[in-house]
Amino acid sequence: MPDYNYSAHTPAGLSPEINTHNLIRLTSSSAITILVKHESGGRMHLRKLAIRNFRRLRDVVIDLASDISIFVGANNSGKTSVGHALRLFTGHGRFDIHDFSAELWPGIVAFGAGEEGAALPTMEVDIWLEIGAEDIHRAIDLLPSLAWDSTLVGMRVAYAPIDPDATRVRFNESRERALAAVEKDDDGVPVFDPAPRHLRDYLRDSLSNEYELRYFVLDPAQFDANMVAEAGYSPASLAGRDRSGREILNSILRIDFLDAQRHLSDSSGGGRAEDLSRVLSRFYGRNLEQKGDDLEALRALSESEVALNQHLERVFEPTLKSLAKLGYPGLANPRMMIRSALDPVQIMSGRDAALVHYALGPDDGAPDPPTLPDRYNGLGFKNLIFMVVELLDLHAQWFAIEDNRPPVHLIFIEEPEAHLHAQLQQAFIRKVMDILALKGADQAAYTSQVVVTTHSTHILYERGFRPIRYFKRNRANAASTSDVLNLSIFYDSTDADTRTFLERYLKLAHCDLFFADAAVLVEGNVERLLLPQMIETAAPRLQSSYLTILEIGGAFGYRFKALIEYLGLTTLIITDLDSVFGPVARANGNGAAEIEAGGVIEEGGDAAQEEPELVEEEDEDEDAAPVAAEKPGKACIAGHPGAATSNQTLLQWLPKCATVEALWAATASDKIQARVHDNDALVRVAFQCCTDVTWGGETAALAGRTLEEAFALENIEWCQHKDRRPLQLRIAKNDEKTLAELIARIHKRVQAKSFSKTDFALALLAEDPTSWVVPEYIADGLRWLEAEIAPPEPEPGDANVEHSEAVGEGAKQLAAPEPGAGLAA
Repeated sequence: MPDYNYSAHTPAGLSPEINTHNLIRLTSSSAITILVKHESGGRMHLRKLAIRNFRRLRDVVIDLASDISIFVGANNSGKTSVGHALRLFTGHGRFDIHDFSAELWPGIVAFGAGEEGAALPTMEVDIWLEIGAEDIHRAIDLLPSLAWDSTLVGMRVAYAPIDPDATRVRFNESRERALAAVEKDDDGVPVFDPAPRHLRDYLRDSLSNEYELRYFVLDPAQFDANMVAEAGYSPASLAGRDRSGREILNSILRIDFLDAQRHLSDSSGGGRAEDLSRVLSRFYGRNLEQKGDDLEALRALSESEVALNQHLERVFEPTLKSLAKLGYPGLANPRMMIRSALDPVQIMSGRDAALVHYALGPDDGAPDPPTLPDRYNGLGFKNLIFMVVELLDLHAQWFAIEDNRPPVHLIFIEEPEAHLHAQLQQAFIRKVMDILALKGADQAAYTSQVVVTTHSTHILYERGFRPIRYFKRNRANAASTSDVLNLSIFYDSTDADTRTFLERYLKLAHCDLFFADAAVLVEGNVERLLLPQMIETAAPRLQSSYLTILEIGGAFGYRFKALIEYLGLTTLIITDLDSVFGPVARANGNGAAEIEAGGVIEEGGDAAQEEPELVEEEDEDEDAAPVAAEKPGKACIAGHPGAATSNQTLLQWLPKCATVEALWAATASDKIQARVHDNDALVRVAFQCCTDVTWGGETAALAGRTLEEAFALENIEWCQHKDRRPLQLRIAKNDEKTLAELIARIHKRVQAKSFSKTDFALALLAEDPTSWVVPEYIADGLRWLEAEIAPPEPEPGDANVEHSEAVGEGAKQLAAPEPGAGLAA
């Protein structure tokens, strides 16, 4: 018969180390003994947070890893609000009316006005803990019933109105008093509308008197996998227990914060006490007996300083060892030393008796090496040292709790990258859990968890997908709300090849995809270099938007499809036509293109083929570069009859066409992956299409197979000028060639092995951007993106503006959120 783990609780507490049958029995009115079938699990840790009605976090569920979770997202997406919520809901700090989600404000006003169906809102945080069999006795207060059989226990902390009807009465009384105190005109109308004008005004100053924190036990059996409760579920209150809900929570979970604003500088403050200390120090220095005249004082200080230095060296040794894990001091950085400063002037001035110094030169064991004060070190290492010392201090404070130490310690670290260079950011995030490591038996009984909020791509580079929690601003409404996505779910649900490719790519490139309003996926290095200038020319409003430009290539762009769709990111794909001789290329099950006639297309796009070398245009021999055989899969001019595409993005993502003819026939809607829901990804593809090209009196609708060809065709006169030789697109004796001959030569030139695409891009950047035009397919794509994420400002006289100006002043105040309300970085 299998063993079952036992857990019990009485007023005195009982040991959990018993095995017996699955049985529940009530032993007395004052003690409940619970014997629960329960599989042994890992250490207790904070598993999920559900936050409702708090700032941008209107209704989110956040999964937390058992070790480290990384919160990322664009500015103002709600990352910092999670820490603020936990700080407030654990009883540290005061709530403000602006902590309610902005969507709730009209309802608060409506309740104060007595509108039927209106109610005062409640803010809530559900805290879910994963526990093992050995932790049941710690969390027994949170067991929802005698039939509990799970690995989750939960507590709801609600900030709820004490008595809504009484609140409305007090508001009306306050309103009447304010109106009575205001001067009236001849008609008895107040000369101005005093506060509180509505219930939200009243709660701005009286919220803490009208609301209170309440605690409830949650039953995981009443929640689905997304932690949404069943309809009508009402959790059991923790009121009336031997311990308050706050005491129960604090006995299980300790939360500390390492804020972003660490105020590291070398400038002195300006507080009154500090000024007084300076006055006393100056008086001492000018008027009292100096230490240089008192040999006894000097001897006492010297002896005390030696003893204190030995003490400081011993006490700070573990801290300095922790810093060594992060590579400090390293090869060329000065060693940190803690030295006493027993100087009467410093003591009188209120300065610390221990100061940080940096030892110069190698560590040769000298007892008194030359040192520099702390202010001579850079802010980066100051920040690193500060964070390590703070983390160790928070960890030590938690571990110093002897009676009823909380088994879970959660530390929020906000933006650790401040002042740290890239390698140091990576070292910090890689080693932070080592700094907080527990030893021996404590390793099994207690858990340290870390949440990091960051904008650093280097931190993401180091940790990969699994710890990422992506905060995405919600498009569904204009009330400033966010959703939270768990990238570990994406990791587990994506096929291994795609997942491996994306992780390796994002380690090679920057991961700023997670901080952008939109993404532009481009074919290669040329597009990446030229796109900023093209944006300035074709879609200048995009310069004020937050874009990430990823160089992905046509052969690999489709691999980003799953990630883009999961993030719900607006995306423009700028890719090449990549025309090849037919028959038709089609996508196979492995994501590669096949040629029906047996030709082979390499994953990079075109099949391997011998291409003519680029030679000096003056010596170019037209017969030196024979036309390549029309072998299926070999690159060809875009307009060749029956041409196919080898571009996997066009084959597998958008618009899923295999022939050039079908690609050119694709409509605007065919090129767009539209949203089904408001928060879905909106994706558009841009590739070369036919435009009218004129040369030597001939005009034809033509398209290039690559950016370079398209640029040469749409700027044909400009490119063929003798001053454009650095672009490598000028063809010798071009005035003697027909349009067809010229485009054939340009095609061969671009396909030549010696044609340098990067040199082309750099040469183009050296030209006056007003003298050339952006290829139309790129310009169209950029204008589409501009319209999506950077809409134009309304012109004066616009109907919306006129309507806005017609709205009454009171209605404006109800509809418009106050500056900064409900927002968080």
